[in-house]
Amino acid sequence: MTIGKVVELLDAEVLTASTDLDREIETICGADMMSDVLAFIKRNALLLTGLTNPQVIRTAEMMDIICIAFIRGKTPTEEMIQMAEECGIYLLRSDLRMYDACGRLYQERGY
Repeated sequence: MTIGKVVELLDAEVLTASTDLDREIETICGADMMSDVLAFIKRNALLLTGLTNPQVIRTAEMMDIICIAFIRGKTPTEEMIQMAEECGIYLLRSDLRMYDACGRLYQERGY
């Protein structure tokens, strides 16, 4: 699934300046606890989270997460957006709740 498809499915807003939405996402993780992300996520992933602090960007960089979608209408700080751009991480914002966002993505993957 591409980042562009995620944007479409989540009715999301792209917060970073990157315009290449054709990058492929291999796996998806929904978590608000970064310890869960560290334990379970794989490379080239999309992280769905409602947590908006710089630790999310640091964790994403360390774990090779390529895209973070902030859910429940959460908006990261300008500092976080700048950090993400420096790391090449896409940031999205969606008003969907975690359950709905995960459901839409799960349904699209066809598992």
